[in-house]
Amino acid sequence: MARTRLTPEREGEMYGAVLDLLREVGYDALTMDAVAARTRSSKATLYRQWGSKPELVVKALRHNKPVSLTEIDTGSLRGDIHAVLTRTDDCQMEKDAALLRGLSHAVHESPELHQALRELLIEPEMTGLDELLRRAVARGEVAPDNPALKYIPHLVVGALATRQLIENRPVDQAFLIDYVDSVVLPALGA
Repeated sequence: MARTRLTPEREGEMYGAVLDLLREVGYDALTMDAVAARTRSSKATLYRQWGSKPELVVKALRHNKPVSLTEIDTGSLRGDIHAVLTRTDDCQMEKDAALLRGLSHAVHESPELHQALRELLIEPEMTGLDELLRRAVARGEVAPDNPALKYIPHLVVGALATRQLIENRPVDQAFLIDYVDSVVLPALGA
């Protein structure tokens, strides 16, 4: 059976409702029944369009990130990373970080969620980051044998995951830009 195509507006509304519910009740308590009620749609429609709760949640998270990292090319690694960091305002960045923190426990409990996150959110972001780094190597900004290259995703995710824990402050653009300029770029020799 072919899937009926949702309009981009309706799809955006549905993703917004999923994220709102996720913030309100968390992943474990989020049900397809609740999503159906909130979006005034049927469970059958949800399963037909998205297949599963993990896929729906991750696609809703991905919907908030319409710009691919591979589309950003300012001509310098610093410029590219700054462009990535400034594409989302502080309020949305804080909401996204809170959602991801809230999903961290669920990821360990749900292999399906973990797989969907890796396939639909993490791997595309890592592919984009790899492309930014490859271009920097090609331009001569970073040595191709720099041992820090393989750890850049860990550095970036670490900053996102631990600021709230260590400083009890949300992640914002100013923090991330300073972190990149003070830690990431020096590690790369850029």
